[in-house]
Amino acid sequence: MIEVGQTAPGFSLKDQFGRDVSLEQLRGKHHAMLVFYPLDWTPT
Repeated sequence: MIEVGQTAPGFSLKDQFGRDVSLEQLRGKHHAMLVFYPLDWTPT
């Protein structure tokens, strides 16, 4: 588990255009926010 204030571990995901983006590419250059939400058609 990551504690508040702890540095996030490295990871990569696809952006909205399908391009790979890694946390290392952004670190020190941009702010990053990772958001999880249920799919639009789920009852949650």
